[in-house]
Amino acid sequence: MTGVQTCALPIWPRLLDALSGYTRERGWRDLGAGITVGVVALPLAMAFAIASGLKPEAGLITAVVAGFLISLLGGSRVQIGGPAGAFIVVVYGILHRHGLANLIVATLMSGLLLMLMGLLRLGTLVRFIPVAVVIGFTNGIAVLIMVSQLKDFFGLDIAQMPADFFGIVAQLSAQASTWSPAALGLSLFALGLLALWQKLLPRLAGAQIPWQRRLSLIPGSLLALVLATALAAVMNLPVATIGSKFGGIPNALPTWQWPEVSWATCVELWPSALTLALLGAIESLLCARIADQMIDDRHDANQELMAQGIANMVTPLLGGMPATGTIARTVTNIKQGASSPVAGMVHALTLALIMWWAAPLAVHVPLPALAAILMFVAWNMGEWREFAHLRQFRLPYRVILLAVFVLTVVVDLTLAVEFGLVAACLTFIYRISSLSRIEEVPLSSLESLRDLPCTGQARAHRLYGALFFGAVQLVESLAEPLGEGDVLVLDLKNLIYMDSSGTDALAALRRQCDQKGVRLLLAGLSHQPLDMARRAHLLDLAWPNQVSARD
Repeated sequence: MTGVQTCALPIWPRLLDALSGYTRERGWRDLGAGITVGVVALPLAMAFAIASGLKPEAGLITAVVAGFLISLLGGSRVQIGGPAGAFIVVVYGILHRHGLANLIVATLMSGLLLMLMGLLRLGTLVRFIPVAVVIGFTNGIAVLIMVSQLKDFFGLDIAQMPADFFGIVAQLSAQASTWSPAALGLSLFALGLLALWQKLLPRLAGAQIPWQRRLSLIPGSLLALVLATALAAVMNLPVATIGSKFGGIPNALPTWQWPEVSWATCVELWPSALTLALLGAIESLLCARIADQMIDDRHDANQELMAQGIANMVTPLLGGMPATGTIARTVTNIKQGASSPVAGMVHALTLALIMWWAAPLAVHVPLPALAAILMFVAWNMGEWREFAHLRQFRLPYRVILLAVFVLTVVVDLTLAVEFGLVAACLTFIYRISSLSRIEEVPLSSLESLRDLPCTGQARAHRLYGALFFGAVQLVESLAEPLGEGDVLVLDLKNLIYMDSSGTDALAALRRQCDQKGVRLLLAGLSHQPLDMARRAHLLDLAWPNQVSARD
């Protein structure tokens, strides 16, 4: 496994490591992979932008600018950055509530937060987000994407969709009678083609005939987009297109635009910016971990966060939307033989060339086809099998997953993640506290304390697990049955962790013992509990020779 370059510099892109010993053969592989991924990203970038309530060029600009910067500065060799389906619901909500100008500000703020997370070395903390929370909000986002695409999928006459789930359902129900047979037929054609192509790809990739293997290189989304566009044009179907709704796509990058930013605006947009940052961090680092498993590598999480932050600070100023690592395009990049971030940079340049050359042709792209592509993407991003396997897991896992899923769909993504994290923490605290225990043991079991001088009774207790804020009740009442001249011994050799609440509990126990004339002794202190006892000035309670020599 290739390790991560260690350097004194706070910023060390993986590109610098990847270019060491770079060969012409690797260059050709990266070139081919980058071109392929660029073609794959074309329909997805436009679809994600339209679904988010933005113009299609916003997705293309994001794929070009953010995709190039993330590959140039990122901490992964093969990750592809750009607009992602996970952002659709969040971006649409921000746009609906705060407007386009404030969406730019929120994206800038999220980029700054991601940058700070990387500089503060917080990348590894994302790994501690429970799987139940990740699956819950991923499936919830997938449902919201599919529901939001029903308008264009059926060709409903709705000027603007609401941002909330119940509002969307109400609007769809109210306008259900306006569905278009042409739009529905075209959507089903594109969706069926995508499903069929996905089923045929393994056979084509393993075929003996060269031209059949070459067919497997054609992205299903692009094939569906081209054929659906051709079908709509040949049959002159009365369906909405990019041209009829947006007027087309410019064939050049927009000029730099700096929005008006005030402190009051930043305070108002803080929750939205935090949601974008957390979602971007989770999505990108999960994607990087998947890539690591496929290529036997290890990414630099903090460098990746810094790259994501820089990309999200630059892209909105050029008319783009939030960006993150994208799993589908990253997997495609790997399967096409990419070996370095050069492939991601080629992918961005390929999109820029396509945008410059083929922008006039985009006016004919039907929106029902893009809706079908997004429906397919949403279905594939969901971990639907986890619902069928819920019975295999404990009740807390099931409750957290289902609660996060429901809250994501019907309330808000931020609240869902917050609830999931709090519930997971409480569950973890309960589990650890239940594993921590105390038991009374005969004093004779402590060899060095057998001859302990004592005028009264001597009682010994052995602690197991962790003495932290969730388990301090274990020692709170130990002194109650004892009196003047008695001795209380705590054997801590099986204690693996003690926090400040644990040391406070021992200090309180000491005061109780002093008031009652009971002698308190600590035995078996070692490792982390020893360090905490030293910090809390409790070492004078240690019986001679009871502090481990190795510590």
